[in-house]
Amino acid sequence: MQLLKRALLVAAACALPLAAMAQGANWPNRPIRLLVGFPGGSTPDIAARTIAEPLGKALGQPIVVENKPGASGNIAADMVAKATDDHTLGVVINGNLTSSKMLYPKLPYDPAKDFADLSLIATAPLVLVTQPDQPGGAAFFDAARKAGDHWSYGSVGVGSVGHLGMELLKSKVPGLLPVHVPYQGNPQVMTALLSGQIQMALIPPGLALPQVKAGKIKAIGVTSGRSALMPEVPPLADAGVRDVDLEVWVALLGPARLSKPAQDKLTQAMAQIMKSGEVRQRLFDQGWQAVGSSPEGMRTRVQQESAIMTRIISTHGITLQ
Repeated sequence: MQLLKRALLVAAACALPLAAMAQGANWPNRPIRLLVGFPGGSTPDIAARTIAEPLGKALGQPIVVENKPGASGNIAADMVAKATDDHTLGVVINGNLTSSKMLYPKLPYDPAKDFADLSLIATAPLVLVTQPDQPGGAAFFDAARKAGDHWSYGSVGVGSVGHLGMELLKSKVPGLLPVHVPYQGNPQVMTALLSGQIQMALIPPGLALPQVKAGKIKAIGVTSGRSALMPEVPPLADAGVRDVDLEVWVALLGPARLSKPAQDKLTQAMAQIMKSGEVRQRLFDQGWQAVGSSPEGMRTRVQQESAIMTRIISTHGITLQ
């Protein structure tokens, strides 16, 4: 009897990896949901829709992008973390993995444990923008100082890269005091800027560039060295503002329970897709520089930027009211 029980236990233990292998061999066997925590037309949405078709072709199943905006992308991220159908993935931004846990004490997911990191997709600096009748360069910051807290700036929410970046910028420019106004997504930030409801914002190049070219907004500088995405826009350092080096990025992930074979299929497919000249150009045209990465490379970036964001949040006393 003991021998029989032991044999059954061994058989059951062996069946688990075999079942996972079978799942991976047959995966995906139906359309995949790709959740985005921001509205249609936002920069994460643009990146998600750029990779959806080629990734679907590589995997042999269509990928359906679903927008689930709210809580700076955390609603969609939580849906991915808790997904149990093996066919739900997500496109997330920096904050969902690097700063949300510190900002949201009751965050319903653990960024370090609840996801299968698959690949970075693309990165971009942020662009400081304002109304077209404002001066450029250092003169802009002189005007902003004089305005004090009568000016305001927009972001996609407390703890977003745009918010943390602006608070960092304020700490580097004494007397800069614009008030933060959160919005649901960057398209709404742009609408507020165009209508004069806010006077400045740090937004991704993909949203800034068309309006800059149309003369509807002015770009003051980028939060990096000179970027190929907007080569005509100087770094903020040229206006005397140093040590404001931030990027926004988007990444592909799945729930931690996703089988290893399925994860491998996804990372291999992403590696090929991100080499595609067509995909890279489409991302570039939308204001992204294609990156692609291994899961290990993605985790390293998350760890490094988590430390940076923690310092910004702690130093500047950023909390959710």
